[in-house]
Amino acid sequence: MQQTFFPRDRVARSLTLSTMAFALSSGVFYTVSALYFTRVIGLSATTVGVGLGIAGGVGVLAAYAAGRLSDRVGAHHVQAWATGLNGAAMLAYTLAPDAVVFTLVACLAVGMRSASASSKQAMLARWYTGPERVEVRARMRVVTNVFIGLGTVAAAAALLVGTPAAYQTAMLAVGVLLLLATVPLARLGCRVPELAARMTEDSAGERASDAPRGPSPLRDRTYVASVACNAVIAMHFGLQTVGVPLWVATTEAPTAMVAVLLVLNTVVVASLQVRASRGTHDVRRAGITVRRASWLLALACVLYALAGYGNLAAACALLVVAALAHSVGEILGEAGGWGMAFELADPRHAGAYQGLSQTGYALASMVAPALVTVTAIEHGTPGWLGLAALFVAAGTGAAVVARRHRPRTEPEPQAGAGAASAARSSGVRPAYHPHR
Repeated sequence: MQQTFFPRDRVARSLTLSTMAFALSSGVFYTVSALYFTRVIGLSATTVGVGLGIAGGVGVLAAYAAGRLSDRVGAHHVQAWATGLNGAAMLAYTLAPDAVVFTLVACLAVGMRSASASSKQAMLARWYTGPERVEVRARMRVVTNVFIGLGTVAAAAALLVGTPAAYQTAMLAVGVLLLLATVPLARLGCRVPELAARMTEDSAGERASDAPRGPSPLRDRTYVASVACNAVIAMHFGLQTVGVPLWVATTEAPTAMVAVLLVLNTVVVASLQVRASRGTHDVRRAGITVRRASWLLALACVLYALAGYGNLAAACALLVVAALAHSVGEILGEAGGWGMAFELADPRHAGAYQGLSQTGYALASMVAPALVTVTAIEHGTPGWLGLAALFVAAGTGAAVVARRHRPRTEPEPQAGAGAASAARSSGVRPAYHPHR
């Protein structure tokens, strides 16, 4: 627990503290934003949907652009600025008078959120190697889930009060928390002097912008195939946040089951994510892990469909079992996806590759709600079976990509360059280097 929530490594500690504030703000935002946009600003549900859809497209572009920018100016700089601008956008929501301004603010907020995700992945890719970076990423996901849950609980106060002032206060808190999330990132550059160089260097200690040009991630067919397969698996997030709540309302189970399933998911992720990530720095094992995740997600889809045929007790039992399969599939899919995203990337252009990886997640976030609604919610069992088949196909594809992967030849790090040198000069625990 201490290693997860207050790691000894300074880079991981700063990222973790920033993640805490970021996730806490996300929990509050997810809970109150829809009601704030419709009841306080006075926008229609359709307007909100269209505005957020446009913003989702901006987020897709921002995810890739931020990765490439991270190679040029340093991932830590990109993350700090993106997080701060995201906070400014959240504060601007409280001043949005109409649909046009709302859409512009949403584009900035979603774009900076995607940029923050890409730059964080680039930081991990450059500062850590081997199993350690997957483990650090897994621990951050545990922190994210726990603090989103805490933010959701805190936001319940605004829902209980139910006044425009309460909703506005909650939105202001979201912006302030995001601004606070930039503090550990800003201090990180001062406390770890070698960080700036490491964020723009490749594994040989050269500046990434000066390194020999490897293939663009968009031309790297292996990496693009990996991103595509894992983006399909990542659509389980939309299934959980949109599909499951709407589906529960059509079954005999009480709507309160939605909260039960979300709590169950948080417990499973917090308990098992780090353990599930062990060994996924090996590309083939990562592909197998993604394939196993796809089977569990497919099983969850079948069980969700069956819950529509049972009485109250049967529906509740099937939903709980489905949520367990869904949650385990989620942590396996994330673990395998991280391993493939990190290990299949060209280390000379880590930011660009991680940006493409996060672009896949952004596309999944944009497409999943509509896809889940059109299939499972509108067509019931046939739709659920179609989603199950889609997950299995994506998982199988990921395993094939991983099995056919041939390790690229990497130059040996120069003496004194890289994370080990940074560790000695800043007191950071050195990363694990399996090739040394």
